[in-house]
Amino acid sequence: MSQCKIGTAPVSWGIWFTEDDKQMSWERCLDEMAIAGYTGMELGPWGYMPNKANKLKEELKKRDIQLVSTTLMDDLTCTKNTNKMIEQLDEMASIQVQFEEAKYVVLIDACYTDLFTGKQIRKKDLTEREKDIFYHNIKKINNHAKTKYDLEVVYHPHSQTHIETEEQIEEFLERTNINLCFDTGHHAYMGADVINFIKQHHNRISYIHLKNCDLSVLEATQQNNWSLAKAVQEGVMVEPAKGIVDMNKLVQILKKINFDGWIIVEQDMYPAPFEKPLPIAKRTRNYLREIGMG
Repeated sequence: MSQCKIGTAPVSWGIWFTEDDKQMSWERCLDEMAIAGYTGMELGPWGYMPNKANKLKEELKKRDIQLVSTTLMDDLTCTKNTNKMIEQLDEMASIQVQFEEAKYVVLIDACYTDLFTGKQIRKKDLTEREKDIFYHNIKKINNHAKTKYDLEVVYHPHSQTHIETEEQIEEFLERTNINLCFDTGHHAYMGADVINFIKQHHNRISYIHLKNCDLSVLEATQQNNWSLAKAVQEGVMVEPAKGIVDMNKLVQILKKINFDGWIIVEQDMYPAPFEKPLPIAKRTRNYLREIGMG
């Protein structure tokens, strides 16, 4: 645990898209990451941050921030779409391989619901044949990243995708040799036990997204069938100290298993008033130091 590293991601500054009028500039986002005390970051939506290696290196060096990972999220049930994802991976990797610490590609399936309306836009439950295609596509991306770039794909279970429940995550672990980007907030959002899952499967967790979930907003989300974006707007994801995941117990279990990977702090916000993220980021970074997490 003493060797774990704490980073953050643009999503904690309300960044969900490459371009959006509701989002602050990438310059301000990077400045505030540094001010808050973070030394590592995920790249965020492809094209939001500078996507030329020299420019990105220059901007990160100014702020003493390391690039840790990139993110690849889209529909993994479609082989044609998977090929497009690999093309994007190639673009990202051409930059990523020039950063020593950036060893990870966070892979996420697209949501089967519309982010804002909550309307189902893809099949929720896959047939066995569709599952075979789904897993074939995941393995194809993983093999490409590993053999061509020596990058590690870490799979991110995510609410309202085809791997969201504990049962689905465990099936994923049985059917692949790919480790997880384990997201504490999404796991809690699905009503699952974060601490117990880490105890059982820590040998398959090499990367963590750290967030927390507000119980009262989660209950309202379930009662009102809110979309994921609506739940986020209502504050379902909260500062680590304020949610249902016991962060002190999390620290204890991470120490026990001697976790030494990257922990990326995320607090999903969208849209985020420009003055909102920095005070939260500062409080969060200080709180994690206080409880012994990096």
